[in-house]
Amino acid sequence: MCSRITHNPQQCCGRPCIRGMRIRVQDILELYAAGQSSEQILVDFPDLEAEDLQAALAYAARQIDHPVLVG
Repeated sequence: MCSRITHNPQQCCGRPCIRGMRIRVQDILELYAAGQSSEQILVDFPDLEAEDLQAALAYAARQIDHPVLVG
C-alpha cells in the first residue's frame, strides 16, 4: 500500500506524494480535515484512486506512531 507514497527531492520539496503526482499526503489529510468525504476527493481529483486515500491515511498514522518521552 505504501508503494503508492513516493518521496522525490525534486518534487514538492521531497514531501510524501501520491504515486509521483504533485498531490501531497498533507493535501489529502487537509481535505479530510476540511470535512470532505473520500467520494468528493475522488471526484475533485480524478487521477486519484481509493487506494491512494487509504495509503495516505496509513502513511500518516505510521508517522505519528512513536513514543512520547515525558521527563
